Amino acid sequence: MTMTPRRLVRPRQHRMIAGVCAGIGQRFGMSRNLVRVLFLLSCLLPGPQILAYLAMWIIVPNE
Repeated sequence: MTMTPRRLVRPRQHRMIAGVCAGIGQRFGMSRNLVRVLFLLSCLLPGPQILAYLAMWIIVPNE
């Protein structure tokens, strides 16, 4: 049984802003809402989370 690897793409449906969190959730088999909550919680910590989100918005292709 061969499994085809899922690509990281920003889906056209189920987006909130750019689809980055939905794409990460889809790629790793997680709930897109869980990824969104984890991202929002991570924004409370110091770091470049917003810059990483913006970079992924630009780099990760649409579905």
